[in-house]
Amino acid sequence: MTPLGTLLPAPLDLDGYRAGPPQRAGALTMVPVWGPERPGIVPPRSGLKLKRVVGYGQVELHNGAREGVAIVPLHLGYIQDAAQNHALCSSALLGAGQTRRFDDACCVQAGQGGYLEGRDQWFFVLPAELRAQAMRLRGRKDYAKLWPDITALNRAYGLPSRGHLEQILSRKRATLTQFQSRLELLPGQLGALFFLRDRFAGLELAPDPVYFAEMWMPLVCFAYGVGAWRAEPALSAAEPYDATDLAGLRAELARDRAERMAEVASWLPEPGGDLRMVEDERYLDLRLSTVTGDGLAGQVVTEHGRPIYASVFADR
Repeated sequence: MTPLGTLLPAPLDLDGYRAGPPQRAGALTMVPVWGPERPGIVPPRSGLKLKRVVGYGQVELHNGAREGVAIVPLHLGYIQDAAQNHALCSSALLGAGQTRRFDDACCVQAGQGGYLEGRDQWFFVLPAELRAQAMRLRGRKDYAKLWPDITALNRAYGLPSRGHLEQILSRKRATLTQFQSRLELLPGQLGALFFLRDRFAGLELAPDPVYFAEMWMPLVCFAYGVGAWRAEPALSAAEPYDATDLAGLRAELARDRAERMAEVASWLPEPGGDLRMVEDERYLDLRLSTVTGDGLAGQVVTEHGRPIYASVFADR
């Protein structure tokens, strides 16, 4: 595979990260990533909690861990029945025991009353089709700011033209959640490259395998699974191998895997010189920065110049 360093701006050090054999589920290809672990980061589902909704577009998150920094995943959202569902426009760093209020959150269910409570919730990551716009809307205090884009997404997918993201995330959940089993999370995996058909969709890196395992379903099913669901190709008959013995079969499998690896590597974006990284906030030695340029956008958390978290996606 092409080195991961081509996807992130210098001087980020991606030495030690390696990509494994690609897996395919319909239109979605996932390339597993292994690399150096950074222990002590609070995982998002078991350690980070939505404390309350202060008002529409205003939410409080709480790091309930006794020790360890929580990295809020980029474009994290929460869903609860009979309440106004919210998503964040940016990542953040929360110290142990810290509660933080976000005043630029997006309501993702137009016209739905009620506030989310700190119980009976499940979380998601915004679909890739909405992430670039959500990045551009960071800092803007308008709870309805993403409704036009959600409406357009629903219309494009043949659904009622409303600013209701739950038309996809909740009503199509049974279909979308199949991607978490059609693709296999591997032991020790702490990241992935995602491709939709033959186009780069995103790079996701976590501090350790526990963190990434908790992000697996939100990423595979919702962030990247939505586009894959709509682009699902028609089933076609598999072509049998010509091998007549075990040695021949192994040779054909090895050749197919090598060809597949080369094909997927060709889908990676070309390294460019217009990729910019701007620091947004810091906590101790951790730095949260925004990446933009060359058709990419996202955020990265670094420690002494090395990335320990990244969510970088195609800006389309």
